[in-house]
Parts: sequence; structure tokens; C-alpha cells
Amino acid sequence: MTLIVYEHPLSPYAQKVKIALDEKGVAYEARMPVAIGSGQPDREFLRSNPRGEVPSLIDGDDAIFDSTIILEYIEDKWPTPALLPKEPLARASARTIEEVMDTSFEPINWGLGEIRWFRRAEGERARTIEARASAQARGLYDWLTRRLGDREWFGGETFGWGDLSVVPYLNGARGNGIGPDETSALGRWLARANARPSVAKAAGAAAAVVTSMTQVHKAIESGLFKREYRDHRLEWMIRCGGIDVVLEGLEKDNIRFSNELR
Repeated sequence: MTLIVYEHPLSPYAQKVKIALDEKGVAYEARMPVAIGSGQPDREFLRSNPRGEVPSLIDGDDAIFDSTIILEYIEDKWPTPALLPKEPLARASARTIEEVMDTSFEPINWGLGEIRWFRRAEGERARTIEARASAQARGLYDWLTRRLGDREWFGGETFGWGDLSVVPYLNGARGNGIGPDETSALGRWLARANARPSVAKAAGAAAAVVTSMTQVHKAIESGLFKREYRDHRLEWMIRCGGIDVVLEGLEKDNIRFSNELR
């Protein structure tokens, strides 16, 4: 039976899952939910993830959601090649990297998308938010560089959990013009990661979708498209001076929150 990954190519959470499956040689079908981002129900997708967020994984009659839990399931079911190191401290380090990227770096790229693609802010307000995003990215690059040290990969000698948790976000940052210096240790790591077929496949799918984003702000203005402001994203926008962005989105009903579970 075909393994199904509900995803959006631009989602770094979904990219992590696809890279993991491709690294392990596990076949799957990537499927995008109907009317994703509109708040309209895709009943089959919602059965796999009632929160209405990508990714979700359907394996036969079973469904799993949350990218970290999906990665753990993949590692448990298809243990070879291993993506997590053997040593407990190294495993904890990989999981720490994933948590930081998912909660601290993801809102940077997401927030820049709100400004540049969805035109939530202009002028001085946009410049203030963009400057905060750039400064935060540089701080995280320093943190990642210390984690990488002089190793080839974040887990040591082989590409693994930590690497696949970082690369979608740094590729997104590079697309936003705030990627790491290509000559730095982190920049050289990114080049190595992007040379892997699994990463190139996910990055190529993301790049193919970017061309369709040029007019997406009109869908926001019309109310057909609602961006999800959940936990770290909401905090980030307020922290960076965008509380008016949130209030205006609520007033215009073009932002949303995660579905309540029933």
C-alpha cells in the first residue's frame, strides 16, 4: 500500500519528512491538501491531521501528524540507514537542533514571507521587521556554527537528523536573501547538504512553487487565503514589532489559528 505524505513543497516541516524518507529509500506519494491555506476542509486530509497542518503521514490504515513524531515513526519503522546517532547525548543534540530550527528559525522565514509575499506591512514597519529577522538569523547562524564545529555533518561523519532539520530553513533563508556566508563553515555545510539527492529533490519542488507566489497577496486581500498564526509565529510577529499586522489580520479575517480538535 502506498505511503502518503500530505505536504506543501514550501513547508520546511514537510521537507524534513520527505528528505528522511528519501534518505532511507522509502517510496511515498506526496499529496497537497485541497485548498490548503484557505481554511476550507479537505476531509481526507483532516482525517490524517485534525489540526489541518502539514505534514501528515498515512501508512495503510494509520495516520500520524506532527513532523517530529513522523520522523520518529520513520526512524522506528525503517531503522536503516540510521538518521539518529547511537550515543544518547548525540541523539539529544540532534533533537535539540530540530526543536530550535522548528520554533526559532521557522518564524523568521515565515515572517519574511508575510511581509514580502503577502504584503502585510510596508515602509518603515516592514523595514523594522526585516531588520529583526536578519539579526535573529545571524544569531542562529552563530549557534549552529558552534554546534557543527569542525565536523562534516551535525551528527558527525554521516548526514542525519540534525542536518535534515536545518537544511530546509537555511535554503529558505537564502531565498529570502539572509542566508549564511557561502565561504563560512555553515555555508560550506549547506553546499554539501544541497548536493545530496534527497535535499535537492525537496529544494527543487519548493523552487518550482515559488513562481506561483507572485500574486498570492491578492488571495489574502480577498479573504480566500488565510495564513496560520500559531504559537511561535504569533509570538515572533509581536516580538518583532508586528502587533498591528496581527490585529489587522484579525479584523480582516485573513489570518487563522490551528483547528480545535474534536
